[in-house]
Amino acid sequence: MASNGSAAIRDSPLEPGIFLDEDLGSDWYIYESTESTPQDDLFPDSIPECHPTISPRMYHTIMAPISLAVILALSFLVKRRRLYRDCWNGVPGLLSPGNFLEEDGHRGLAAAVFGILFSALCQLVLDKDPLPLAAPATPGAREFWKILALLYYPVFYAPLLACASPRHRLGYAAGALLAWAHCAAQLGHRLQCPLATKIHRLYSLLSDVPILLSLSLLSLWYPVLLVHSLRHGDGSEPEIPGKAYYQKYLKAVLSKRGRKESLAKIDESPWSRIRSYLRSYVYVPEEGFRIPLKLVVSLTVAVIAVYQVALLLLVAVVPTIQIVRAGMTKDMVVLLVQFGLVPSDNPAVPGDMEKELSTVRHYLWSLEVCYICSLVLCCLLTCAMLLRSLGMHRSNLRALYQGAVLDVFSKAHILRPSREAVVCWIAFSSFQAAFACLGLLIQQIIFFLCSVAFTFLVVIPLQAGTSSPLFGIIRNMWPFWLTLVVAVLVQHLLARFQFLEQHSLQKELTNRRALYIVTFLLFPINVLVGVLAGVWRVVISGLYNAIHLCRLDISLLQRGVETFDPGYHTYCHYLKVEVSQCHPLLRAFCSLLLQPGRNKPPAAPRDTHLEEGLQLMHPKHPAPGKARIQRIRARWWVAYTLLHNPSLTASRKTALADPAANGAQLGIPRP
Repeated sequence: MASNGSAAIRDSPLEPGIFLDEDLGSDWYIYESTESTPQDDLFPDSIPECHPTISPRMYHTIMAPISLAVILALSFLVKRRRLYRDCWNGVPGLLSPGNFLEEDGHRGLAAAVFGILFSALCQLVLDKDPLPLAAPATPGAREFWKILALLYYPVFYAPLLACASPRHRLGYAAGALLAWAHCAAQLGHRLQCPLATKIHRLYSLLSDVPILLSLSLLSLWYPVLLVHSLRHGDGSEPEIPGKAYYQKYLKAVLSKRGRKESLAKIDESPWSRIRSYLRSYVYVPEEGFRIPLKLVVSLTVAVIAVYQVALLLLVAVVPTIQIVRAGMTKDMVVLLVQFGLVPSDNPAVPGDMEKELSTVRHYLWSLEVCYICSLVLCCLLTCAMLLRSLGMHRSNLRALYQGAVLDVFSKAHILRPSREAVVCWIAFSSFQAAFACLGLLIQQIIFFLCSVAFTFLVVIPLQAGTSSPLFGIIRNMWPFWLTLVVAVLVQHLLARFQFLEQHSLQKELTNRRALYIVTFLLFPINVLVGVLAGVWRVVISGLYNAIHLCRLDISLLQRGVETFDPGYHTYCHYLKVEVSQCHPLLRAFCSLLLQPGRNKPPAAPRDTHLEEGLQLMHPKHPAPGKARIQRIRARWWVAYTLLHNPSLTASRKTALADPAANGAQLGIPRP
């Protein structure tokens, strides 16, 4: 095979009479090299097959029944006493993975389990055996097994989060045991088989880093909860979950301390503006406000999605470029020189191609640098957009808590749950992860192409001291560019000094006849300026949409058609559910109503020897004291929550508009 390749090159009509070395054919096919080279480690096929002590199938075969048994045991532990009270003292209920609409859940546990689940799904897409419990799937049935695996993995990892729902020491102990078992199995498998044959030798190990970190967090968190439960006893589930947070939020709202607001100066320095703009991308927690659990989970999953996609893009392209650069030979350089892709001083003498070979390798190294730099830039931009969205989430939630619906939505909305709102709330975290993946992929394509164009059209020609096609276009079209620049400058100068007249407080148009003449004369040139402006509009729109694709809190469409943006549409309905179900002032109002009243001291015994008239006299009311002040303050809190609850506003207006609600008697309807 190698001799046929060398003979084909020798008999090639590109350079008749030039005979290449016979040994070059052995170096052409680098995959057939029998000697061990450093590049052999980059090929997944060269890694020997590894058989760990606990295979993935055995791991799932053991852990799946154990997880199911733990769920059933905890379900019998947590009784639902509202149904069938006489049968078994209550029917066992299905455990919930987490209270996503409450503020008393363990946020770190939920974020860790969702991170494990998403990382497992990322590996599932590229795995040859998607369902570990089943036999090796055939290529025809592999997609069917992937669908089953999409349902299997959530059930498999659900007990890791459900063990914290009962708030019982047995649940914490079961969660600790499950976390230790999962962590030990994953860590042992990676220690025994760090290399894999999938895409890259290190891809499996690096893709498991979020799983190992999340399992380590669970392995430490559950024992801490267990120790705390043993010391202080099992905390009974409160009547209103998140009661402490809602009362803190209410105290922060009703606090008499004024916020320190610095007056912005009219003439701000550019550095202060840049600093304030950069600070807007850093989320700083505020006292009395907490980001909802669903947003914490969404942000965690989005960051893990960025890591997984960036890792896949890195290991799928960079090793291939390194292989091509390491296996580049003079034969391939001859072809590139003949096609004009590589400059050569002596193209007629292809036998001496050392300089051209180094040039090609430098080109490939530049391509690799462009790819890595663009990938790093895309990851930083995506993470910055995700952090910026946290501040936007807080602003939107606080505005909706105050009833300012038009500050968030373009139209008036009733903040009530609906069928579509519930569906959007369910899919919000999934949409956030998917949009983060797509946004990073599109950004990488755009920024890589732009960096390659800039490198090969500007940087490399400047380094080599040669002419670039871009420089040639600019040099040949300098009259055109000069005309456009002069025309734009002339219009700005005329508008500044001739067509505007400064009055005391405003500016007015003047020299209108000259304005009409200039408008007509510069019409053809402004058409060319408009073409360039249109190109710039397309470029800036594409860059803006690619960078902000991962953000669901803003729409990529204009104000009137923003409902056609599926991401923003999902976010709007998500806000409706969160505000209507988790309004902190409404929850604080309910907690105040459910507070047990203070037991009044027993009344003093009446004196039976007093006259009947004295007994019927009403005693004097005591002077207002601390108890009365607290009662008055509590009533003001209740009034405040009722007035500022947006979910009750529509009902209150409807009730006031109804004449029957105000005591009016409705007339008898006519037949």
